[in-house]
Amino acid sequence: MPEILLDGWQGLSPTAQDILILLLLLAPAVLTGLVVTFGYRPFLLVRSLLWRYRWTNLVFVALIAVSVGLGVGLTAQERGLRQGTARAAEKFDLIVSAPGSEITMLFASVYLQPSDVPLLDGETYEKIVSNENVSLAAPIAYGDSFEGYPVVGTTPGFIAHLSGDLAEGEMFSRTGQAVAGSAVEVPLGASFTPAHGVGDGAEHEAHAGAETVIVGRMAATGSPWDKAILVPVEAVWEVHGLANGHAPERAGQIGPPFDTDYFPGTPAVMVHADALWANYALKSDFTTDKTMAFFPGAVLSRLHALMGDVRQIMSLMAVVTQVLVTAGVLTGLVVLTRLFSRRLALLRALGAPRRFVFAVVWCYAATLIAGGAVLGLGAGFAAAGLISREISRRTDILVRAGLAWPEFHLIAGFVSLTLLLALTPAFLALNRPVIADLRN
Repeated sequence: MPEILLDGWQGLSPTAQDILILLLLLAPAVLTGLVVTFGYRPFLLVRSLLWRYRWTNLVFVALIAVSVGLGVGLTAQERGLRQGTARAAEKFDLIVSAPGSEITMLFASVYLQPSDVPLLDGETYEKIVSNENVSLAAPIAYGDSFEGYPVVGTTPGFIAHLSGDLAEGEMFSRTGQAVAGSAVEVPLGASFTPAHGVGDGAEHEAHAGAETVIVGRMAATGSPWDKAILVPVEAVWEVHGLANGHAPERAGQIGPPFDTDYFPGTPAVMVHADALWANYALKSDFTTDKTMAFFPGAVLSRLHALMGDVRQIMSLMAVVTQVLVTAGVLTGLVVLTRLFSRRLALLRALGAPRRFVFAVVWCYAATLIAGGAVLGLGAGFAAAGLISREISRRTDILVRAGLAWPEFHLIAGFVSLTLLLALTPAFLALNRPVIADLRN
């Protein structure tokens, strides 16, 4: 029998599995409600209690909504961040650099967090570009900036690979021209002089005279490259007083082929192969004592695995928050039922069955909990959107955090657990002394 159930479960689609999990999580709440209200209609009285103490009830609903919103917002945000970082790296099939830290080169080459690293020489680059499986080998030379935007030297082929056709303008065709990322707030036709370095330590006068004009703008990529300014790699070499990668008779050329003897070096090379299997072959070919080849996606997956503890902590924080709020809500419900204890005592004195009174109190609590959970769902969606925009602004990585099945499962489990625990204040209200409450 377990094998049959397991086979049946695995035969379901992911959506069907998620729906079934949601129904199973909600089942305790639904069954409890059916049992408690069986044979009675307490809803008119519950509505009266809700209106009579509407402001106090709103406080309880808001408290529950904030708790649920924080919980689902945290879990949705963590997932959105993982998806955003993965999306930003998907165009970078293979990176080849000098031996060192893969994580350092990942941050430098994909997320534009420059570091001082050794350079690959012209002979190494020639081996990469001449490999029969390589369809694109683009040098990535960083280290300069303009008003906080990184200025990166590369080739027209890399820009086409990264963002496709330009959103406006044209591709650079000579040194002194640049293509801006979609989020660079510099208009087409504007000129600038790059600074040497990035951040507060940038030397603004180091490249005086190297005026560059924005002639094109990339389409949005959802990555830090949207806030980068891309120039011919030859311009980066020339502005630092180096050879421009070409022999003197071809000094004005932009892009490959490069001459080995005039190739000053590059921190990294982005390598693309048309066939998937070829990328693995290239990784093996260029993992040597002189070069390091790695898949950015694989390194990112390892980072996400290491961040699994962070995800668990965030999930634990969400659960702890909801447990604390649940305890507070249940305590508050016990106190709140004392506000209308005289009404409940009057019901019992008029002959209302004890189970009817019990159903009234439980349905009252269930309405507050369910209302708070529904509002919390909306609050979580809004919070995830606001936080996503702020993270995207600060990291330049497009983060889209929407609510998904895990958040609905979390809310369903919270509702069922809280409604089961809500039986406690109903029992306590039922056991209060009728005569004493009538006198009060």
